[in-house]
Amino acid sequence: MTGKLNGSCFYNLNYFYVDCAVNTWRSSCGTMPERLTEMLMDTWTPLIILWITVLPSIYMAPMNQSQVLPSGSSTGLKRLTEEQRVLNRSKRGWVWNQMFVLEEFSGPEPILVGRLHTDLDPGSSKIKYILSGDGAGTIFVINDKTGDIHAMKRLDREEKAEYTLTAQAVDRDTNKPLEPPSEFIIKVQDINDNAPEFVDGPYHATVPEMSVVGTFVTKVTATDADDPVYGNSAKLVYSILEGQPYFSIEPHTAIIKTALPNMDREAKEEYFVVIQAKDMGGHMGGLSGTTTVTITLTDVNDNPPKFAQSLYHFSVMEDVALGEPIGRVKANDLDIGENAKSSYDIIEGDGMDIFEITTDAQTQDGVIRVRKPLDFETKKSYTLKVEAANVHIDPRFISGGPFKDTATVKIVVEDADEPPVFSSPTYLLEVHENAAINSVIGQVTAHDPDVSSSPIRFSIDRHTDLERQFNINAEDGKITLATPLDRETNTWHNITIVATETRNHSQVSRVPVTIKVLDVNDNAPEFASEHEAFLCENGKPGQVIQIVSAVDKDDPKNGHYFLYSLLPEMVNNPNFTIKKNEGCRAPDRQIPSLLRPKPEVIHQVFIRLERPT
Repeated sequence: MTGKLNGSCFYNLNYFYVDCAVNTWRSSCGTMPERLTEMLMDTWTPLIILWITVLPSIYMAPMNQSQVLPSGSSTGLKRLTEEQRVLNRSKRGWVWNQMFVLEEFSGPEPILVGRLHTDLDPGSSKIKYILSGDGAGTIFVINDKTGDIHAMKRLDREEKAEYTLTAQAVDRDTNKPLEPPSEFIIKVQDINDNAPEFVDGPYHATVPEMSVVGTFVTKVTATDADDPVYGNSAKLVYSILEGQPYFSIEPHTAIIKTALPNMDREAKEEYFVVIQAKDMGGHMGGLSGTTTVTITLTDVNDNPPKFAQSLYHFSVMEDVALGEPIGRVKANDLDIGENAKSSYDIIEGDGMDIFEITTDAQTQDGVIRVRKPLDFETKKSYTLKVEAANVHIDPRFISGGPFKDTATVKIVVEDADEPPVFSSPTYLLEVHENAAINSVIGQVTAHDPDVSSSPIRFSIDRHTDLERQFNINAEDGKITLATPLDRETNTWHNITIVATETRNHSQVSRVPVTIKVLDVNDNAPEFASEHEAFLCENGKPGQVIQIVSAVDKDDPKNGHYFLYSLLPEMVNNPNFTIKKNEGCRAPDRQIPSLLRPKPEVIHQVFIRLERPT
């Protein structure tokens, strides 16, 4: 079925189809909405004019190119008839064009889409037209005699934009095909029946505060299910319904930008913007859809810290532990996050070495702490000047500085009931071992540092004096001897003296007292060991037969010096003499700790056997 197209017949067919479409449209426009009426007229009017004026000149060309002869030329007519007969055998004689049907159109009668016709049809009703393919028999029905195709249902282009069908002409009596089947397309023509939609909405966006006009915020996108190629049904234009004068939107790209300079987050942080997308290029009658954009201004460091008050007062007990916080100051910053972080310093004052200030990372407070001990009796108050400065400074806003603030802090030291204070942290006393009982061996003193100056009572911690060798006067702190001392038994005594306030027994202080027992010569010397000497009978005069040595438990300052002599009953013995050895002295041994053993100094003598003269 590839027969020659009859240009004149083709033109008449198209004109008929268009005219039918227009007439049908006009007959039903009274039942359709006014907006749809205006839109369809705008769409179809130029199309009809184009169809009528252009298509005939295009499709008449085959006819003009044929050998059309004057009616008086029987030879030419005969030759043309023969050529047509040959062509009809080799080409089909279908006459049609691509067909169209308007979507969403419904009326009391089925819609005429178009008419099929073949050159083989002489009008004798012997040809039967058959339609098959997409929707054949259900959506599209053909009159098997006239070839008229009707749409039986309302069509939606967004569901299916075109239908591919197959037409065939057969002999009505024998059902034999007169031509091979031929495929054609029915396109569903779009109308503006879909409003734009923001499939990703609602939107959320951020933009830094204080941004310049024209700063990009975000981009929104709307979609329209109508045909983007045909007409303006899907041509969208964007506009702002709410959100001016702070923001603007580019009509065709849907890019949202800032429209007002120096928007301050601290004044207003969040903006609710309504965006509209309208089809038909934004013209009247177009459909529209809206979405919302929540725009949040993000913070920049455009505000300095500011102390809530210019003067702070704190009081602290003088006995507060080192490192303990005594007060907090706060510099408020309207910014947030990193932009609100501040560091604190003490920049002036009479307590810069006594106090320190640090930043609490959680609350951004300045925490004042004690670095050195306080003493109410020495200094009762301090004045400090503290500074708070932003950690992160934005160079764009440096001209709005300085990004810091100062405040004065007055600290009053309050008197605490402190324990007694000894005049010395330790005491060393000395006493001779032969000191008399109840004799005073030393004294400790203490006082109450408080203004009230409570009287002090003294005592000995008996856990350090189990043998109770010492006593102390509770009023004046004089230490006396309670039992005899023996340096050779115990040279050192370590006791602890306790001082207690009489007005508050919980205020107690302790001090260590070391007592050294001094030596007196109260021990006789002793021989270091028993000696037994042997001498041969042929011993020579002056020969040394024995060396003896002595020890003494006492400890004189200049060391020991012993005198050796024979017993009285041996003084007159002419056989032996005793002589001091001047060169033999044992060195002192080292003394560990305080309990050192008594040094022993040994003098050796020689016993010589002298032969009588």
